[in-house]
Amino acid sequence: MILFFFPITYIYSGKWVMSYEDHLWGISDPICIVFLLIIFAYFVLMEAYVGWTIGKRVLGMRVVDTRGNKIGLSRSLIRNLFRLVDGLPVLSILGIVLIAFSPRGQRLGDYVAKTFVVGQEGLP
Repeated sequence: MILFFFPITYIYSGKWVMSYEDHLWGISDPICIVFLLIIFAYFVLMEAYVGWTIGKRVLGMRVVDTRGNKIGLSRSLIRNLFRLVDGLPVLSILGIVLIAFSPRGQRLGDYVAKTFVVGQEGLP
């Protein structure tokens, strides 16, 4: 993604990496909002229709439903919306605890969406 975002940032601001002072509205600069939407769409669409992101593919993992099939758009949206909760600093501890104590190693988003991250060979 950096191969995409750094050149766009340079075209937009004349800098490869923008500091806080370079942003129009602090951290919620228009370019940042666009980048966040692109990243969110990438995760949702790749996991929904392909079953993996590039990182998951490199690690030999994929996202599946309870039958081992691709998760589709609605499950992917649910699972990735919960990424916002799982990614918050304090709640990431909750995510780690849920994964550690879940019988199938699911984070909150996977539990709600009824999805699983598995190795290429199948369900955990």
